[in-house]
Amino acid sequence: MQRRAHPALIAFAVLTFLFLIGPLVIIVGAALSDTSYLTFPPQGLTLHWFQNVFEISAFKRTMITSFQLAVGGTALSMAIGIPAAYAMARYRIELPRFLGNVFVLPILVPEIVLGFSLMKSVAVGSGVPIMGALLLGHALLVLPYCVRVVGASLNSFDFSIEEAAVSLGCPRWKAFFTVVLPNVKPGIIAGFILAFITSLNDVSISIFLTGPGVSTLPIQLLAHMEQFFDPTIASVSVLLMFVTVAVMAIVERTLGLTFLTK
Repeated sequence: MQRRAHPALIAFAVLTFLFLIGPLVIIVGAALSDTSYLTFPPQGLTLHWFQNVFEISAFKRTMITSFQLAVGGTALSMAIGIPAAYAMARYRIELPRFLGNVFVLPILVPEIVLGFSLMKSVAVGSGVPIMGALLLGHALLVLPYCVRVVGASLNSFDFSIEEAAVSLGCPRWKAFFTVVLPNVKPGIIAGFILAFITSLNDVSISIFLTGPGVSTLPIQLLAHMEQFFDPTIASVSVLLMFVTVAVMAIVERTLGLTFLTK
């Protein structure tokens, strides 16, 4: 006989769900309001503020920049993180233990400190162009996600399979791409999603590395809030939410996300 859940447990689950979904509902309601200021519940319904996002040239320009940085930073961090995770998992006995903690430093160090350090050493000290400094900063910020998530998949991988492929005549580099990577695809997908979303929504690093003519969407939102307090801000937030869902949907359709339900 199936036991019925305790009413207190059901109430706790409902409150938790409302706590998680409540802010999203408020943002969507504020974005649809026909007032000239942020308010909830909406006084009326309109899509004017979504249209206003694409009519402001600064939002369109920074939106493109943010996507370029998110894709470029994630790709760069993956190019560094996957070999690093492979080396630490494959040669965990030979390599020193503290090496794994080095890749977590961008998370342990406050982002404001990290951003200021990058501005001082990369943007100002080395004279790297603004886009280059932003790309390096975003790649460094999301590198721990790539290393840790991919490393978790590699730790459960049986490397004897790779050795079997090599012993049968497969070059080691080819075995890495045809044997190792397909088996850790779930970790690569998860690392990509976490890194992309983190880079797309970053403020602390970008605010130190942006400069004249180059900015990101979150920084432009802050600048817009200094002059206006209209529902355009909420509309951009809703669009970013849809982008996050769209990225996960595209990855699920193309590469598969069945590992999330396992």
